[in-house]
Amino acid sequence: MPARSGKQYLQGLKDNSAEVWLEGERVRDVTSHPGLRRGAQSVANLYDLQLDAWVSDEMTYTSQTSGEQVGMSFVVPRTLEDLENRRKMMTRWARTSGGMLGRTPDYLNVILMACAEASSYFGANRPEFAQNAISYYQHARENDLALTHTLVNVRRTRSAQGTTGTDEDVALHITDERDDGIVVKGARVLATLGPLSDEIMVFPSTVLRTTEDAWRYAFAFCIPCNTPGLKFVCRESFDIGRSNFDHPLGSRFEEMDSIVLFDDVFIPWERVYLSGDIELCNTLFVATGSEAHMMHQVITKNVAKSEFLLGVACLMVESLGSGGIPQVQERVAELILDMGVMKACLRASEADAKFDQWGVVAPDKDHLEVARNLFPRMYPRMTELLQLLGSSNLMMLPTEADFESPIQSEVNDILATDDLSGLHRVKVFRLAWDIAASSFGSRQTLYERFFFGDPTRRAISLYNSYDKQPVMDRVKEFLELD
Repeated sequence: MPARSGKQYLQGLKDNSAEVWLEGERVRDVTSHPGLRRGAQSVANLYDLQLDAWVSDEMTYTSQTSGEQVGMSFVVPRTLEDLENRRKMMTRWARTSGGMLGRTPDYLNVILMACAEASSYFGANRPEFAQNAISYYQHARENDLALTHTLVNVRRTRSAQGTTGTDEDVALHITDERDDGIVVKGARVLATLGPLSDEIMVFPSTVLRTTEDAWRYAFAFCIPCNTPGLKFVCRESFDIGRSNFDHPLGSRFEEMDSIVLFDDVFIPWERVYLSGDIELCNTLFVATGSEAHMMHQVITKNVAKSEFLLGVACLMVESLGSGGIPQVQERVAELILDMGVMKACLRASEADAKFDQWGVVAPDKDHLEVARNLFPRMYPRMTELLQLLGSSNLMMLPTEADFESPIQSEVNDILATDDLSGLHRVKVFRLAWDIAASSFGSRQTLYERFFFGDPTRRAISLYNSYDKQPVMDRVKEFLELD
């Protein structure tokens, strides 16, 4: 199958319906459920964009396996041009939502590619796992699958004296190893896009400790979302059924986060990447190079998101005529700086790209690490800047119904500015409100704060991985000068 259309994606969700629970009810069809259907349609729009004649050359490439056009996010970068072309494709997808869809399919596609190219890593102790990595990448690419993933075990407590996160009754673990596969039981978080995905990638949990039974928690596999015994338990939907006017983001881009429950789920060996090897599980992301490609996709999305928030801020200022106020200029300038830093890190990662040990052109990790450590701090401040720029205007927000009521002319006249009608002014500020003040916007802020996990751990990781010797040597050389 070549690159899919949106219609084919939606039909796949209907034909292979997963067990999804939302607000205590089983969702039989996510493509028609009021809290999920418009998010599913937004993902479908991404697939349709791949097939648009005016951008299709930028969105797809020819598969060496099938000879058909497949999604550019699956491409193996063999040259810098390949890496740049992939980023252009990812940028188009990210801009369709202003970066508000954080788990578009390209996120996991680039990881799959890196894992396949590093297949020998998975086959270090079990040669058959190497072929599994290759075969699954080809399967996902040739069928243009939408994937979700889960990484973290549920923890009952975060106290130092409490569990390490591997309580057998809640953490996902192997309960049986058979001739034809493994059986797993437990729970994982947090599968974003889970109910809207075809299949799920289950990565090794964060650092596994070397204990007697640690092998039970050491695995990596990929299975269809409708596998028996697999359940997705959703948080409440932030698409509350309002119009695109009233909730311009929440009504479109509800990608949904979910807990994943595994009730004695059988995983055939051909779907397993790793099993029982603690060391391989703990070093998977760095050793395979998948971390660098994942960060490349995420920072591409963050650039688009930064551009979007800057554009909203500028429209707010223009509509209010407040561009001459020094405080306003300072706040917009801060947004410009944030966007500029993200763009600079992304482009620098490509400028310093080099071949990794697997023969793949990989973006430079150091530049991407800077960006992924900064953005969780930047984004909450960016939304705060929108609040400060908007002030009470973020509360003076009649609904679409008011502009269709007998008082529409009065509302329109009162809220009109020198350059905008009341209707258009409210459109701008309802968008700003959905970013900075609504339940949808609050989830976005929380999501960006913890996109890569605990910010302190990320900083510690950067400290330990960054090569500090060259800069220290320069200072030592300076001190030794006469």
